[in-house]
Amino acid sequence: MLERRTFLLASSALFLTGACGAAAPGRTGARSDLYQCEGCEPTFQHPAASLGSDVDIARGERGEPLVLEGVVRQADGVTPAPGIIVYLHQTNADGLYANGSGDEWGRRHGRLRGWAVTDASGRYRFRTIKPAPYADMTMPAHIHLMIGEPGRRPYYVDDVVFDGEYKVDAAYRANQELRGGSGIVRLSRDADGRLLAVRDIILERHP
Repeated sequence: MLERRTFLLASSALFLTGACGAAAPGRTGARSDLYQCEGCEPTFQHPAASLGSDVDIARGERGEPLVLEGVVRQADGVTPAPGIIVYLHQTNADGLYANGSGDEWGRRHGRLRGWAVTDASGRYRFRTIKPAPYADMTMPAHIHLMIGEPGRRPYYVDDVVFDGEYKVDAAYRANQELRGGSGIVRLSRDADGRLLAVRDIILERHP
């Protein structure tokens, strides 16, 4: 799959906080390229009213169970944002977008994809597996996230990646775009022993 991400260099570093999941401070304007998003097309494939905030996308899938959850907040970084669609797709335990079906995006994004809508507190939760890096090892293990706000065009936020793992190093941290805040998360374990990744999201300002 063609990778749509390019990392901004020096300008991105100006917004770096150093805390995983933190918002980019000081940003007051909108990104002119916010809607340049190859792969965002499926974000609104399902209406928000048909979705839940807690979604299992990996029943029967081989791999280590992972829970990805967080709170989506308005651009002020404080106010919870209910009714926001979060679309996710990721590689499997072999680093492949595999076994997809249905339309073009189902085939391209693979089986491990799904939609959640944030609840009244802005929360979302996906039960999935931990992805592997691409088979050619050109990218760290990552999870793509796209955002669908009512009445707006969809856009992507920084991929979820795992702090300290392959290629998630000082250079990666310095080159983040910080869309929706940092996507670098520190893995822990939940009460059931599953890997837990918390990725809070700050909605972007619109051009």
